[in-house]
Amino acid sequence: MQKKKRILLKIGSNTLTKETDNISRGKIEDIASQIAKLKETYEFIIVSSGAIAVAKQFVKLESKQKDVFVKQALASIGQPHLIRIYQEIFREYGLLSSQCLLSYSDFEKDESKTNITNTIKVLVNNNYIPIINENDTVATDEIKFGDNDKLAALTASLLEVDLLIIATNTNGIYTKESIQNKVPKTIEEVINFDDLKNEIVNSKSSHGSGGMQSKIEAAEVAKKANIETWIVNGLEDNFICNAFDNKVPFTKIK
Repeated sequence: MQKKKRILLKIGSNTLTKETDNISRGKIEDIASQIAKLKETYEFIIVSSGAIAVAKQFVKLESKQKDVFVKQALASIGQPHLIRIYQEIFREYGLLSSQCLLSYSDFEKDESKTNITNTIKVLVNNNYIPIINENDTVATDEIKFGDNDKLAALTASLLEVDLLIIATNTNGIYTKESIQNKVPKTIEEVINFDDLKNEIVNSKSSHGSGGMQSKIEAAEVAKKANIETWIVNGLEDNFICNAFDNKVPFTKIK
C-alpha cells in the first residue's frame, strides 16, 4: 500500500462561524465531506479554534475578573460542545474523531513531545482524526496571541506532516499595494520569506485573535521543518479540494 500523505488542517473561529456569531454546522459538514473524499490518499489532523465562539451561543458570563479569565471560562464551557458537533457531523460521513488538548509548554519537554507523537500515531493508524485545540483553561497564549496558528505549526513540525493548510477568511495573502488600492490580489507562490514579510498588512478577524501576521509566523515555523504551507479561504465551499485542483486563488509558501 502506498503511504498516505499527512495534512494538518488549521481552522480558525472565523472560518467555523462563517463570519457570524454562531458555529456553522454547514461549514463542518463541508470539511467532513472533503476529508471523506480525500481519505484514501490523505490522512488528516485538525487544529480547530471555536470553543469560545460556541460558548457565546449559550452563555453570557458576568465577572469582575480580567477579560482573559472570562475567555478561559468560555473556552471551558464551549470545548465539549465544539467536539460534540464535530463528532456528530463527522460520524455522518463515516469519519471517526478524537479530542486532544495541548499547550505550548508541551512542546518544550522531550517526554511530552514523545507522548503527543505516539498518541496521535495510534489515533491516525486506527483511522481516527485528532481534533486539537489549545488547553485554554491552563494556558492563555492562544487567547492572547496566535489564534492556534502557532500551535498548528508546532504540531505540524512535531508530527512531520507533508502539508500545513491554514483556513482563513481571505484568498491567501494579498499584496500590500493591492490592499491599499482596495483591489485585493493574492500572492500565489512565496519563495523568499523576507519579501513576504514586507507585504503584510496586519488586521485581526472578528472572532479570531491571530490576523495575517500570526499565519506568516506559523508558516515560518513550518518552513524550518521543511513543510509547505497553504493559506486558503476556508469560507468557500470545497476549499481543500479546490486548492488541490488549483480552482481558487490561494497562497502557497514553499
